[in-house]
Amino acid sequence: MDASKDFPQLEHLNEEQLPVPPWKLHDWTHFAGLYAAEHVAATEFVIGATFVALGARTMDILVGLLIGNILAVLSWTLITSPIAVDTRLSLYTYLNKIAGDSMTQLYNWANIVIFSVISAAMITVSATAVRFAFDIPAQLNWYPTNLWFVLIVFCVGAVVVSIAIYGFNAVSEFSGVCAPWLFVMFTSGAMVLLPALSLSVLGDTLPGSFADLITLGNESIWTGVDSSGEPGIGLVEVIGFAWAANTITHFGLIDMALLRFAKKKIYGLATSTGMMFGHYVAWIAAGIMGAGAAVILGKTIVELDPGDVAYYALGWSGFVIVIVAGWTTAITNLYRAGLAAQAVFNRHSRRRTTLTVGLITIGIACFPFVFSQILPLLTYAGLLVVPVGAIVFAEHQLFPRIGMTRYWLSYRQLSWSTPAVAAWALGLVFGFGLNALNVMSFFYLFLPTWVFTILVYTFLAARYGARERYPEAERREAVRNEKIATFQRQKADLTAVPVRDDSGLSKVLRIVSLLVLLITLVLAGIVLFGSPTEGDYVANRDIFYRYAFVCTLVYFITAYWALRREKALQTHA
Repeated sequence: MDASKDFPQLEHLNEEQLPVPPWKLHDWTHFAGLYAAEHVAATEFVIGATFVALGARTMDILVGLLIGNILAVLSWTLITSPIAVDTRLSLYTYLNKIAGDSMTQLYNWANIVIFSVISAAMITVSATAVRFAFDIPAQLNWYPTNLWFVLIVFCVGAVVVSIAIYGFNAVSEFSGVCAPWLFVMFTSGAMVLLPALSLSVLGDTLPGSFADLITLGNESIWTGVDSSGEPGIGLVEVIGFAWAANTITHFGLIDMALLRFAKKKIYGLATSTGMMFGHYVAWIAAGIMGAGAAVILGKTIVELDPGDVAYYALGWSGFVIVIVAGWTTAITNLYRAGLAAQAVFNRHSRRRTTLTVGLITIGIACFPFVFSQILPLLTYAGLLVVPVGAIVFAEHQLFPRIGMTRYWLSYRQLSWSTPAVAAWALGLVFGFGLNALNVMSFFYLFLPTWVFTILVYTFLAARYGARERYPEAERREAVRNEKIATFQRQKADLTAVPVRDDSGLSKVLRIVSLLVLLITLVLAGIVLFGSPTEGDYVANRDIFYRYAFVCTLVYFITAYWALRREKALQTHA
């Protein structure tokens, strides 16, 4: 049956404007893998080192990051996932429904700025590895001090822009191949450099107890003193940043785009793979790597960039991890920025808008302050979009419970929502005003801003029509939803079932790719646990550098080969 003949008005709609159909929903394992891939990235190098520079203490890091990341997981589970599963819509589509085209346009502009800056920071991070290979001085000022570094940024950025232009499949496939290797390398880097730290502090290659480990951390990594010699941040600030680092996606509801595909609301808990393994483990590992590289080089961690750190932790594989980790994050965020730009400039193709935004992003990436200030940038970016998440939360979760009408703006067929625009503007004034007055840590500003925006929007919406009833419009909405469900059932009948490549060669390729990752971890374990003397440590570290790079090459060859074979099978199925 041809669904387009029965529902021509739905056939011409973009798929993103419709709820996700039941046959496209995924199990929890999909989201566990997705979040693990997204949250082991180049930002971890910068953020891990930033905690060292901010002067956190070891126990504050171990406990604070655990608590903060658990709060982040609960935010996805209790705030984002329920709305996403209820509506099966992305934030952009839902926002257009409750706040109109004008509000959506403003929000898209905000996304262009946010995702372009994040992408620029990650391009800069990747460029630090390339500049290290060519012996170009580290760029530690807010502006570039070497013309060759600028050229490297443009070359690295050109790859990012090219893949982002190519489309979502290229972005997701690239990230999927890189994610397992990235996690193994972050873990291995910490294991390889921990003995160097232990030798400098304890006089032995391995801490003898947990108390020794804490002493090692307090004296050489998280010392409690910031880079200017002042007392550093404490437990409350560490918890706050770990929670606030992803406010864009949970309190800001950006991840409705991902979690709308979840079969159950509880699958928001799958974000724990990204938070516990990606953020918790990777941030701690990055701190250890940064401090270890500083000991080897006889410098402070603030004098190093990710290229320095990765090379002394992982050898030639370090160049690859910084480049790849930067690319995975930069490409994803540039793709998001291009989509937002295409929504604003809808007369132009997504490829053209992505190219334009990409060139501007590369220009921004030439200025190293972008990646060096990524921690406050992420927090302020969250503060910018949290009011929008508050508006959607109020409309969806609160309005039905207090006798107000959900979707009242679309029922009135309006394209401009004064309550939404005013609430967003007042929320920004409130949040940034609190920051200017310095009444609380800026890591927690998103909480009072979120509550304030909910109250303002609810008050204004009640005055503009949300307290009224629209029975005829609600009836038309119910009929439309039923038509959409029928249309999607017909489309499901025409959709081919994905075929998995279970051929012998593909199985061998997958096994080999996993085996070389295991070998890398074993080699790192030998460096950490099999080096009783400093001489043994140096010898084992050199062996790790050599063979980990070989394993890296084998992993990418086999993993990519297996991916291409699977795609070829899907194409001919």
